[in-house]
Amino acid sequence: MSLALRAPNEAKDRSLEPRPELPGQVTLPGGQALYLTESVEGLDDGANFLDALKPDELEKLNSHGRRLAFSTGEAIFTQGDRHDGIFIITSGQVRVFYTAPSGREITLAYWTAGHFIGGPEMTGGGTHIWSGEALSDCEVLFLPASALKRLILGLPGFALCLLQGLAAKGKCYSAMAQMLGTRSGIERLAQFLTNLGELHGVRDGHAVIINARVTHDQIAAMVGSTRQWVTMMMKRFQKEGLVTVTPRHIRIERPHKLMSMVSKGGA
Repeated sequence: MSLALRAPNEAKDRSLEPRPELPGQVTLPGGQALYLTESVEGLDDGANFLDALKPDELEKLNSHGRRLAFSTGEAIFTQGDRHDGIFIITSGQVRVFYTAPSGREITLAYWTAGHFIGGPEMTGGGTHIWSGEALSDCEVLFLPASALKRLILGLPGFALCLLQGLAAKGKCYSAMAQMLGTRSGIERLAQFLTNLGELHGVRDGHAVIINARVTHDQIAAMVGSTRQWVTMMMKRFQKEGLVTVTPRHIRIERPHKLMSMVSKGGA
């Protein structure tokens, strides 16, 4: 189930002509969410948080929101800005990330249609503690804090759905914290490549071809490391015959060996 999106004038005004891919962008096929985790199971649980709503409740939800369109690379909300509601993605992909005082970024997740972004605040107040940018041209339903309060009070079913959505977000960030706190950099890199293979890989004999262009900068932001370290480790993986990297894809030559690096604590 997805929210109805009828693209009113406001969304049309914000829509831009398609632009070529920006340097450093991740290109991921399909509509699968992605974040740092030990398993790909349950990655998209949060995309279904509104499934329990009845048609009339969903219509009321739509009537309380504002539909907005964003082009690739455009900021949806920015760390430090005043918080005044949440955004439900209706199409496209969004990257959510935290920027340290040093300027270094860590990617929290890539979210797709059905997920909401802009938390953890729900009813306004405070500032955004991370940022969200459009990974591709996307459309969202923005629910201002005032509208959220009315919906929570007037639609118990929506309040329950929101709790489910928050639970999914909590599991996501708990999984990321566990990976960052208990796994070495090489384990996180091996796990991330393995997850990409499971989500977007195509079998070629014993190898797995990941049909997604992911830059070393973006891998570093996902696994909590630096581009230089990722470049060094990918060269090591290639030298050991674990992967082959081309401008268009990553080929995991020995998936079982890569996964053993995770289960055995790296090398």
